[in-house]
Amino acid sequence: MSNTDLYIEALIFSSEQSLRVEEIAYCLQAALEQDISIEQINKSIDSIKEKYQDENLAIELIKVNNGYQFLTKKNFHQVISLLQSQRSKKKLSQAALETLAVIAYRQPTTKTDIEQIRGVNCDYSIQKLLEKELIAIVGKSEAVGKPILYGTSSLFMDYFGINSMKDLPHIKELITDESSIGEATE
Repeated sequence: MSNTDLYIEALIFSSEQSLRVEEIAYCLQAALEQDISIEQINKSIDSIKEKYQDENLAIELIKVNNGYQFLTKKNFHQVISLLQSQRSKKKLSQAALETLAVIAYRQPTTKTDIEQIRGVNCDYSIQKLLEKELIAIVGKSEAVGKPILYGTSSLFMDYFGINSMKDLPHIKELITDESSIGEATE
């Protein structure tokens, strides 16, 4: 493999989307300060493709959307989809975490109660938490309009590695001198 091949391989590998030959040419010409022909880039791409046809490698170079991208080989797709599915269930935004904390400590609770504590609309966070099955609808309140009550699910306990709601940290344990505002008075 030539140095040009290595630069092209690095460019394609580091790109989140498919990389067109023209983009590769622009980057190489700007970085290496020399003219590199489209024909030379295509030869390098063919060389890289050949390198990744090895059965002992899990990725291959594929032409996608008029550009090139490294993708996992098809026989690994089932394993990769499981990982992606698992990771998508684990990622929570700060807003979702805050909403989940309110529900966990105040359950069963209504959307209005959560919004009063957080000070913002919680529709999206509640929807995402329901989709991820970390919370569940546990009934309806007797308050005016009979609003929906939310509580945590059994998946919530798996996600956070706890056996019961008693395992949640007590509020007093979470408050430290560093998290308090102002001076303490006796």
